[in-house]
Amino acid sequence: METAIKVENISKSYTLGTTKDNTFRHHISSLHKKTNVLNTFWALKEISFNVNKGEIIGIIGKNGAGKSTLLKILSQITKPSSGKIELNGRVASLLEVGTGFHPELTGRENIFLNGTILGMRRAEIVTKFDEIVAFSGVEKFLDTPVKHYSSGMYVRLAFAVAAHLEPEILIIDEVLAVGDSEFQKKCLGKMSEVANSGRTVLFVSHNMQAVSALTNKCILLENGMVEYYGDTNAAIQKYLCNSNDVYVNSKTPDHPYIKRVEIQSSESENIQQVNKPLTIAFDIETNRLLKGAAVSFQIVDNEGTPITHVLNIDSEVPFCNEIGVFKLKCTFPKLRLYPGKYSLTVYFAELSSKNHFETLENICPFEVIILNEIRDYYWIPNHARYIDDYHWSLLS
Repeated sequence: METAIKVENISKSYTLGTTKDNTFRHHISSLHKKTNVLNTFWALKEISFNVNKGEIIGIIGKNGAGKSTLLKILSQITKPSSGKIELNGRVASLLEVGTGFHPELTGRENIFLNGTILGMRRAEIVTKFDEIVAFSGVEKFLDTPVKHYSSGMYVRLAFAVAAHLEPEILIIDEVLAVGDSEFQKKCLGKMSEVANSGRTVLFVSHNMQAVSALTNKCILLENGMVEYYGDTNAAIQKYLCNSNDVYVNSKTPDHPYIKRVEIQSSESENIQQVNKPLTIAFDIETNRLLKGAAVSFQIVDNEGTPITHVLNIDSEVPFCNEIGVFKLKCTFPKLRLYPGKYSLTVYFAELSSKNHFETLENICPFEVIILNEIRDYYWIPNHARYIDDYHWSLLS
């Protein structure tokens, strides 16, 4: 297959502890410093990979892994310290809100400016103009300077320009998170369309659901190096490792309290697949015997709406009937929540005395995703609360 991007031993270093201040005042003040410690930080280190024409490649990794630095080098915004890249085609990039836009120019003027930067003739831009405006949804503000746009409007127009002016290579960073869910759906669909037309897409996101739905191959970065390059689901599994979010009470109150809460999700990094078990573990410490101890929790969605409420009292599973620490677990054998982000609100009380000991809000965030299921549209957040079993049939 024809190669769209070739990266050979790319490295990028920054020197920490330096300043670009060359004023006389700065040099005088530096004379009084005993040392000037300089440290070299390698944002990227000897990265190599090839991307074929027409592929959609995900780039994933934790914050600080080097994702944005890599995209800036591929977008030719910054130069590598060493190594080389080959780009076969025009590159359009959307790395942050407002990339490539002049704030004093109107939306209309910026469309033509971006097209010119991409090397397009005015006539070519005109043929795409109405399609860009319709996709972005900012028609009413087209002749308003973009400095007055909201971040969402900025991103909608910027993505529409980048995707419709026919670059051979489209580079998209996490900026899609700024848009609403409906626009994210449109963007993901457009990126699939771009790739199906033979163009190449690099897509960076922390949203594993979007990465799984859109890409077949992923580059996993860790500490500025390529940890894995291959199948998307394998890359996601490697990325989601070695951590479950845990709430820990560092204090020791003089009353019974919740000492620890842990989400034990099906994947690590608090990622939970639909239809797999989810366990929530509690450590509860009491300094006295309780009558009718009760612990309950709500699973709350990203908009703050409780989805389910689960209650345990000591008549069901006895606890806090002596002094000490009690470990409770609540397991959902097959979690059926709709894909999205959730957290817990936990309550602890004594029913007999009506003593309410604690309410812990928005702890142990986790994300529900669906992997290995291909569909021709994206799972849109907040469009449902849970997924039930169903079967369609066609009656003749």
